[in-house]
Amino acid sequence: MTKPHVHATHPALIARLKRADGHLRAVIEMIEAGKPCLEIAQQMQAVEKAVVNAKRALIHDHMDHCLDVEHSPEDRAELKVIARYL
Repeated sequence: MTKPHVHATHPALIARLKRADGHLRAVIEMIEAGKPCLEIAQQMQAVEKAVVNAKRALIHDHMDHCLDVEHSPEDRAELKVIARYL
């Protein structure tokens, strides 16, 4: 088992994802209630943007605090891999 990997920014990231989760649940309820597609699409866009922003924050935090790309070939390789998710 590996040691937990926690950053100072993780609590804020968790809060952001929980809000996105709440919005997603609201979108599901909107679909079930037969709300107009335009309203549903707008809310889905908000959910998508929230998740994308959370992912970007996580990746940038990892790049800033976990990688030493100036001195480590392994970290440079990892940077290339994780950058694909941006």
